[in-house]
Amino acid sequence: MTNRERKEKGLVYRYDDPSLMDNQFLYQEKLYAYNHSHPSDVETRKTLLKEMFAEIGEGSHIETPVNANWGGRHVHLGKGVYCNSNVTFVDDADIFVGDHCLIAPNVVIATSGHPVLPILREHNYVYNRPVHIGKNVWIGSGVQIIPGVTIGDNCVIGAGSVVTRDIPENTVAYGVPCKVIREIGEKDKEYFFRNEKLDVRE
Repeated sequence: MTNRERKEKGLVYRYDDPSLMDNQFLYQEKLYAYNHSHPSDVETRKTLLKEMFAEIGEGSHIETPVNANWGGRHVHLGKGVYCNSNVTFVDDADIFVGDHCLIAPNVVIATSGHPVLPILREHNYVYNRPVHIGKNVWIGSGVQIIPGVTIGDNCVIGAGSVVTRDIPENTVAYGVPCKVIREIGEKDKEYFFRNEKLDVRE
C-alpha cells in the first residue's frame, strides 16, 4: 500500500513521501502573499482567501499573520467567520468551521498527530483526522484543538483550553483538558460577563 493510499484510509503514513507534496509550496506562497498584504488592500485579500481556502464564506475575515501547513487548502470556513491574529490551521486533513464563529488570537486547530511509538516518529510517520466546529462558536485565545475533535453549535471554549474530546452543543467548556462546565441557559439571557447585566435583546 502506498503512503497516499494509507493517508486516504486514515492510517499512519510517512509524510516525507515526495508524491504527497502536490502543490503545497504554491499554496504556501499564496499564504505568504496574504500575510504580507496591506490591511487596506481589501480586494486583494478577498481574492487570495478564495484562492487559498477550500471554502470561504461571505463576510469572513482573517487577521494576519495566519499559519497553515497547506495554506488553508483544506480549511472550510462558513460565512461571517472572524479569525484573530496568529491562528494556526494544521490542515493536513479537512477543518470545518461553521457560520459566525469567532476565533481569538493564538488558536491552534490541528488535524495531524504522530504515533506514540518512538520508532515510528523516527521514521516520519503521521496520521490525520478532520476537525469540525459548529456554527456560532466562540473559541478563546490560546486554545489548542487536537485532531478528530467536534465542537457543537453555539459553544464557548474558554481561553487556554486544550480540547481533546468532543464538546456538545450549547455548552461552556474550558480547562486542560477541556471539559463541559455548564450549559448555556437562562442566566446568559440576563448577564453578559460575570454579574454584569445585559441591556440589549436581539
